Amino acid sequence: MKLTLGTATPGGGFPVYGDAVIAAVRDVDPTLEIEPRNTKGSTENVPLLERNEVDLALVQGEVAYEALQGVGRTPSPIRIVAAMYSTPGMFVVRADSPARTVADLRGKSVAFGARGSGLVLLARYVLDGLGLDQDRDFQAVYLDRAGDGPAMVQDGRVAALWGAGVGWPGFTAVAKAPGGARFIVPDAEGLRRIQAKHAFLKPLTVPAGSYPGQDAPIRSLGSWSFIMARPGLSDDVAYRVAKALHLAEAGIARRLPQGKETTAANTAAAAPRPELIHPGVWRYLIEIGARH
Repeated sequence: MKLTLGTATPGGGFPVYGDAVIAAVRDVDPTLEIEPRNTKGSTENVPLLERNEVDLALVQGEVAYEALQGVGRTPSPIRIVAAMYSTPGMFVVRADSPARTVADLRGKSVAFGARGSGLVLLARYVLDGLGLDQDRDFQAVYLDRAGDGPAMVQDGRVAALWGAGVGWPGFTAVAKAPGGARFIVPDAEGLRRIQAKHAFLKPLTVPAGSYPGQDAPIRSLGSWSFIMARPGLSDDVAYRVAKALHLAEAGIARRLPQGKETTAANTAAAAPRPELIHPGVWRYLIEIGARH
């Protein structure tokens, strides 16, 4: 069996995650072949799924939320196959940057990610909760390739790069560069304001040591990203994918730090509502006792 998986632009977290999942699934079910497809990211992946042009795709939390809830559109018929990982949003700056707070970045050039990436939407919600606007209050830069961001921080073309999650390649690249990096998130009062306005964003913590030189945990807000299925994917195929992902959990975790969050239990817990999980996946979750 051969399935296609929409990911995102090279240099971002989705292609890296997709490769780890594909390799781990191949180990447990060699006859289930998943072929990755680079896309513009989450905002392209949703319509690709809706048109049944890819079988599976990676979709960042805020994009999934808007599609499934029908924010500014009719609710999407795509369904959740698995929770990928949680994505707490953060800015990264060079360690020698004078910026210490989100307010310090106002008026500065900030790379918010690839234009089609769900990270751009996450930033919009976070900043809106603080009474800020990406395009009005910052010199917003949108990338053609997610992988271009770290070099722009290093050479000073942008003051900061926005991203999210544990093990995100852009953050790792900046943190590993000579001189190191520092992360900026809203303060405690800012986090309260954001969640008061956008309650679907959840408190998430980046554990200490997640990035080079990061010696303390970082508390921010974000959501869960998902592997999602096209509307026409059969229950039997979705069941088989769910089973393969469950059997591959250790392999995914071994290949990628944030991959340890890809578990059947997290899928059951992270879905906003049970009916948003693909019926074939739901059948498997009940079978293994992840949901009753």
